[in-house]
Amino acid sequence: MNLRGRNKITPEFNMSSMTDVVFLLLIFFMIASTLAKQLNTIDVQLPQAKGKTENRNTVAVTINADNRFYVDETPVSKGQFRTTLLQKVGLLPTPSIVLRAAKNVAIEQVVYVMDLANQNGIKVVLAVDTQ
Repeated sequence: MNLRGRNKITPEFNMSSMTDVVFLLLIFFMIASTLAKQLNTIDVQLPQAKGKTENRNTVAVTINADNRFYVDETPVSKGQFRTTLLQKVGLLPTPSIVLRAAKNVAIEQVVYVMDLANQNGIKVVLAVDTQ
C-alpha cells in the first residue's frame, strides 16, 4: 500500500524575485548618485529669488564675499580666471556656466564674468537661493 500524497514540495529557493529586488535597488542608487552631485561646494550666501538653478553640464564660477574667484572648487586669481575658465568650458559640448556670486559682491565683478562669457559665446545662469 502506497501512502504518498500527490503534492510534492521541493525545498528549492527561487532566485528570480531576489534578482528583481537587487536590480531595482541598483537602479535606484545609480539615479540617486547622479542627482547627489552638488554645485554648492563653496559656502556663499546667494541672493534670493523665486527660481531654481540646476544644470549638470556646467562649470560653476563662484565669487565669494572677499572677491575671490573659484572655477568649480579651485581658487583662481583674476588674472588667470579667463584662461582657466575657457579651458574648463572648452571640454563641454554646450558651453555654459553657473555664476554663484555672494550678495555683497560688487556688480563690477559679476559684469566682468558675464562680459567674458558673452565675448566667448558661453551661456550664463545666475544661481540664487530660493525663497
